[in-house]
Amino acid sequence: MRWGERILESALPSSLRAELRGDVALLTLVRPEKRNALNDDTILGIEAFFQALPVEARAVVLAGEGENFSAGLDLSEITERSTVEGVSHSMMWHRAFERIEFGRVPVVAVLKGAVVGGGLELACAAHIRVAERSAYYALPEGQRGIFVGGGASVRVPRLIGVARMADMMLTGRVHDAESGYALGLSQYLVEPGAGLDKALDLAGRIAANAPLTNFAVIQALPRIAEADPRQGFMMEALMAAVAQGSDDAKERLRAFLEKRAKKVTEF
Repeated sequence: MRWGERILESALPSSLRAELRGDVALLTLVRPEKRNALNDDTILGIEAFFQALPVEARAVVLAGEGENFSAGLDLSEITERSTVEGVSHSMMWHRAFERIEFGRVPVVAVLKGAVVGGGLELACAAHIRVAERSAYYALPEGQRGIFVGGGASVRVPRLIGVARMADMMLTGRVHDAESGYALGLSQYLVEPGAGLDKALDLAGRIAANAPLTNFAVIQALPRIAEADPRQGFMMEALMAAVAQGSDDAKERLRAFLEKRAKKVTEF
């Protein structure tokens, strides 16, 4: 049984498919005929999915059906939008993607084919990105007479810097998978067709971590990185104390000291 049918039957639109594979939830964009373009129903469905994530899920994999991750915003939806409606629409995307970035569990995105415009904004809200060699990245808003509105101006510069993002928007520059990997748009680069298996493997490893540690990484780490150093050190100290004081952490440390836990290797 699909988890989406069991849990979010009324909330998920036809453009999304959700299932639970053990302790990993898989959310798939299902508009391959539109290169998985993101319309309002899809964005609201993504928000509903992460809002109602079941307790069994300890990590999420985000993927796209067909040859593309997502070609971005469905432009047919913005032609008649007023300025006020445009602000509201952008804030709706921000709210949905914050459910990913600052949600309960880490999210791994599988990137292939088009990762363009709003598709790149969605990908950058995830914590880990696995790119197949077919992936390519672009921000064509400059050529469309519009501006990014799904969080790219905040998230993309964190990964590649303001100058490189400006280059993409001003000139229409497209980065292929290898270039994107070198710049930091993905942390993993795999062969075509291998992305989903790699993402599920990574998500499985993430799900095996202590939940409190995972939560600290996705909630505290980005805030510490953006904080004044003195505040960052204090937040780090507090988070370290909370994490190591949990029963889960104490058992894991005992297992390591008693040589019951796997050691770190170079692989």
